[in-house]
Amino acid sequence: MESSSKSEVKLRDITADDLPIFFEQQLDPTANYMAAFTPKDPTDKDAFYDHWTKIIADETITIKTILFNGIVTGHVSNFELFGVPVVSYWIGKEYWGQGIATRALSEFLKHINVRPLYARAAKDNLASIRVLEKCGFIITSDDKGFSNARGQEVEEFILRLER
Repeated sequence: MESSSKSEVKLRDITADDLPIFFEQQLDPTANYMAAFTPKDPTDKDAFYDHWTKIIADETITIKTILFNGIVTGHVSNFELFGVPVVSYWIGKEYWGQGIATRALSEFLKHINVRPLYARAAKDNLASIRVLEKCGFIITSDDKGFSNARGQEVEEFILRLER
């Protein structure tokens, strides 16, 4: 008897075909609200593609496409922000609540050797905070900054991963 296995989450290098999917995912107003720190105008396709062209060309940034059962569901990355190495991820809203972010981030962290490693999440983004904690991050401090998606200053937690 075949056991019911978890659905498959894999990471792979980004391809040009992923970008239109990422663009559509980041248009969702709820996703933007939860992410908080987003572009000023998520509907500006030219700015989106310019931004991603720079990211992909930057050899200091590690970024992977997240696949769930072979479907592009988001991305995960490691880059420097405010002078420290950070991780960030985005999951399309239609895939929330399925453990994809936790599994993708956990896999990604196996390939990022720098420690400590940091992450940031809006204080009211409980799901993202939980993903980070499940992956070993601990809340170490807080900060605040202007959120384009919310049009106001937003408080956020800074989390750190030691091992």
